[in-house]
Amino acid sequence: MRGPIARSSTIWPARIRWHDGGEMTGKGKVLALLAVLAVGIAGVLLFRGGEAPPSAPGAGGAALASVKVPTRLSDVERAGEGLFAANCATCHGVNAAGRDGQGPPLVHKIYEPSHHADGAFFLAATRGVRQHHWTFGDMAPVPGVSQTDVAAIVAYVRALQRENGIF
Repeated sequence: MRGPIARSSTIWPARIRWHDGGEMTGKGKVLALLAVLAVGIAGVLLFRGGEAPPSAPGAGGAALASVKVPTRLSDVERAGEGLFAANCATCHGVNAAGRDGQGPPLVHKIYEPSHHADGAFFLAATRGVRQHHWTFGDMAPVPGVSQTDVAAIVAYVRALQRENGIF
């Protein structure tokens, strides 16, 4: 097993000695730090997808995204469509297109399953969520929706995302 053994009590020892006897000196530490920074910058760029999310500049309520609706929905997705309209569309817009000044579009790369798994939607609906990608403010929990309701809503949102090439 390879791992550092610090040879002094300083926060940044002059040398780092590995279990196999090798050492990392100043130049190696600088290269390691640069590698970590490069990976971090690449992660940020990949995470953001090269585009900044829109903000919430106004209170007009206009759609923030153009959403193509699938021609065929499963029974669960169809139920989710109605539940979404009744519980989510006030803020997230018709067909999850978002509403200017109200809430973000869920048909957006930020909400693809590799970044916001289905569980994130369950947590947001049942516990609320702090503002973190957008400037719409915190989302309060949605009262009166069951786990079954949220599952149907998520199925509908995922169907919209697939139809619109999000994943």
